[in-house]
Amino acid sequence: MPLDLVTIPCRTDNYAYLIHDATTGATAVVDVPDAVPILAELTARGWRLDDILITHHHDDHIAGVGAVRAATGARVCGALADAHRLPPLDLALTEGDTVAIGAEVARVIDVPGHTIGHIAYHFPASGLVFTGDSLMAAGCGRLFEGTPEMMWASLSKLAALPADTQVYSGHEYTASNIRFALSLEPDNSALMLQSAEVEARRKAGRPTVPSSLSEELATNPFLRAGLPQIKATLGMTDASDAATFAEIRRRKDRF
Repeated sequence: MPLDLVTIPCRTDNYAYLIHDATTGATAVVDVPDAVPILAELTARGWRLDDILITHHHDDHIAGVGAVRAATGARVCGALADAHRLPPLDLALTEGDTVAIGAEVARVIDVPGHTIGHIAYHFPASGLVFTGDSLMAAGCGRLFEGTPEMMWASLSKLAALPADTQVYSGHEYTASNIRFALSLEPDNSALMLQSAEVEARRKAGRPTVPSSLSEELATNPFLRAGLPQIKATLGMTDASDAATFAEIRRRKDRF
């Protein structure tokens, strides 16, 4: 059976995600921006929490870890490379490691760029990937620590996942990301459809995540940096894919 998933808005624009295996009762949470709404959701559903899966060290993804661990006894999992700046880890992870949530197994993917020790969690059986602030709906995270080459390599790993994978990112940034994407590709019909859908979701008070990887490949300028038409738009016909990505990121930072 596929995993049950609950999206929990936190802070101003963060998301945490509860993942639940109904067969075994096992539950994990991906990132803990704030303990209060996560503990409230667990209580309302009568779920026990077994694991806390951290994507990266920024405070808006880990601030509530200590309180949730204290309240639930959950195991804390995160990147070995960032163990020195994460809450104390019970399970330190590197690329290719796995984490079992009941009968489902997540594979860890190193995705540095936004931060050096950023990781993502891919659940192939359920077709889910939790990307934190690496790949985001219609965008990607700022390069606070890594290089454009790092982030392009990370996004290329994620782009190689099955096209029907559902991408769960860490923030509600989609509308602003789409506005920027349209500045590069104003005639992209898939992007225009996505823009209308996102507007409708936000008016209804609904999250704009997840998005499918196929949708991201058709609309996300950061995944499309290697396409000839994008390079032509930027006047970078002969540039490398990573250099084109870097220019798109530079423009987004100033948008």
